[in-house]
Amino acid sequence: MDFQSAAMLVMSTSTTQAELKRITEHQRSGDGPKQNIRDKMSDAAAAAAALDDAVTQLASYEDYLDSKITASDLYYLEDEEMARQLVELGQWGSVLTREEFQSRKVSPLLRNQHRTSASAGKELKDNFLKALAEREENNRTGILNSIIYIRDRNAGGQEVSGFIDYAHRLQSEDFEAYFSGKKRLMPRQSDLSFYNRTTQMSTSHSSPNYEVITDNPSGMVFQNKMDRKILELNPWVASGDNWSRSEVQSDLYVQVVLYDHKTRRT
Repeated sequence: MDFQSAAMLVMSTSTTQAELKRITEHQRSGDGPKQNIRDKMSDAAAAAAALDDAVTQLASYEDYLDSKITASDLYYLEDEEMARQLVELGQWGSVLTREEFQSRKVSPLLRNQHRTSASAGKELKDNFLKALAEREENNRTGILNSIIYIRDRNAGGQEVSGFIDYAHRLQSEDFEAYFSGKKRLMPRQSDLSFYNRTTQMSTSHSSPNYEVITDNPSGMVFQNKMDRKILELNPWVASGDNWSRSEVQSDLYVQVVLYDHKTRRT
């Protein structure tokens, strides 16, 4: 979803939080006709529902932040990641926090768990997309918790890399666009880890499936939340307890590595 489309989607609901607060305070004060209060609360509820619908149509929190960024902002900042940070910090107005955004996507997530395979019927030529398709069903059902490492250049020509929780991404966005070639799967600041070599920006976030451990003596590792097994990132270690590492040759990326963790469900 481009900036303009996303912005139009969210703008109509941008006053929801303030409206809800104002109506609540007005009701507590006891001023004004009760019918008027009920009407306003009904309007606020409708606005909240509209915001939920808007969030549903946005694939990620990054897309939500992008909807707040104008072409003029990008022209002057010349850095999309910095623009997102300023929006998230509330420099350009009130926004949902990452946690609030994710909570509003709970219902879509539950529906997404039962959706048809996004790779079904696709003619896949690249080895990486084929590998993702082979693992899609098992990651949706919880048999596997795969992690994807990608290193490549972003739209601005900057080298970025990161580790992606495949199962979590499958739940939170539509992968049909990736399998059909309409979009490229790339690391985000909200993934398990993200690093921009050009700007030296690095972030890490735990996911529903993995805990990020950064104070490990041998370097960053991921701990599976289901069976507590540790997944090592040492390139010289090809496998471990219930997990394996495989490098995939892809024409779409500089480097791709897949880590497949078998959960105790198997």
